[in-house]
Amino acid sequence: MAELKHDLPDGMVEWIAETGGGEVTKLKRHVARREAWIVDVTRPDGSVLEGFLRLQRDDGGVDPRRLERETRITQALMETDIPVTTVHAWNADLRCTLFSRDPGRSDIDHLESPEQQRAIMGDFMRVCARMHQLDLDALGIDDVMEPRPTTAREAALNEVDFICRQWAKFLDRYDDPLTVYGLDWLRRFAPKEVARVSLVQGDTGPVNFMFQGDAVSSVIDWELGHWGDPMEDLGNILVREMWNPCGGLEGLFELYEAESGIPYDRFGAQYYAIHQQVRGMIPIHHVALNAHPRESLAWYLCYRYVGDRATCQMLAMAMNIDVERPEMPDDEGESDVLAAAAAYALEYDVTPGIQDDFATRRAKDVQILVECMDRKRRYGRAIDEIECDEMTALLGAQPRSVAEGNTQLCQAFRENAIDDAAAIEYLARKAYRDEWLYQPAADIYPNRVWSKID
Repeated sequence: MAELKHDLPDGMVEWIAETGGGEVTKLKRHVARREAWIVDVTRPDGSVLEGFLRLQRDDGGVDPRRLERETRITQALMETDIPVTTVHAWNADLRCTLFSRDPGRSDIDHLESPEQQRAIMGDFMRVCARMHQLDLDALGIDDVMEPRPTTAREAALNEVDFICRQWAKFLDRYDDPLTVYGLDWLRRFAPKEVARVSLVQGDTGPVNFMFQGDAVSSVIDWELGHWGDPMEDLGNILVREMWNPCGGLEGLFELYEAESGIPYDRFGAQYYAIHQQVRGMIPIHHVALNAHPRESLAWYLCYRYVGDRATCQMLAMAMNIDVERPEMPDDEGESDVLAAAAAYALEYDVTPGIQDDFATRRAKDVQILVECMDRKRRYGRAIDEIECDEMTALLGAQPRSVAEGNTQLCQAFRENAIDDAAAIEYLARKAYRDEWLYQPAADIYPNRVWSKID
């Protein structure tokens, strides 16, 4: 057998082999935001355990029990009619879980048949309806979850407060106007009623479930699972369908209401779409500014800038405010022969010769980063001048720099000194400009728009 190439922590491969009752014969890094590995264990009788390995390389940082929580939720759901993968084993010392590998697909957005997409999404809404009706006491996972909310406001804000506590050190020194405004908006417009408290996935929707044929075969990725308002998952579905278009959502939330008996609320879905975007962008912003070389920074830049623009658009829709895409700088700036040479070599000379899927993806990431650095060098000053001018209109005085303006604007948002329409209009224009500046990264998910909802 060929030698397995990996950089997994000491003892992990041996643990996988012991868990599977055989020899590890396949070990391949999975292309995904969170680190995962495709694993095969061949047993003495010739049978093969096809596994999917998740791991935390550090102590978990701000959320040390995230993989344990994902594992426990999955184990609990194995005892219900909610389709999930099997947990073969969890190792607390190595901080890793070996799941079964669903042979189905997750790329519903790549299906060519709208009819099949619709059938799968309909089945998924029925799964969500059943999930939201589960007996929470029977799941037996309170020890790895935050406390259950007892009011509508707690259902809306407990997870926001949890994220803010996790990322307090970062948020205390991070003056990002959209983050500050978004957190304040979530508190001011929190729903006043909740039909019931349910287990919510926290990041549910297209690509976070597997399908076979026209049916959901397993719901995956439970690291953000928690107790909350069922409308939160509808907002999550709205978000994930924006990122992974799969035929639209009209009629699906009405189907959910009919199947679950839980009333559907349009503003509630919009609120929780913003909720998901704002809280979800906090760690995305952190990684975009502090990425370890192991991280796929190009993808995080895409999530950040496409995500910020989408957040502003949904804020505008929820508040019935019209926003328009501003004009961008037309001066291309000076070309850089070094950046052009690096990008060309990566695209035409390096990447075509790579055989490994993960290495190919990483080479593409490097090309994107080179192109982003070049655009920031060429257009950055012009964008900064526009930002300072537009912040002057809101603040009443010209900031000396974008950083100073951001600090002043954040303080004004904390004091509710700027009305919502003016704030959202400015933030949307800023987000459009940022997305344009980082277009090579944004093009990982090009032309993403919100679907219409019931």
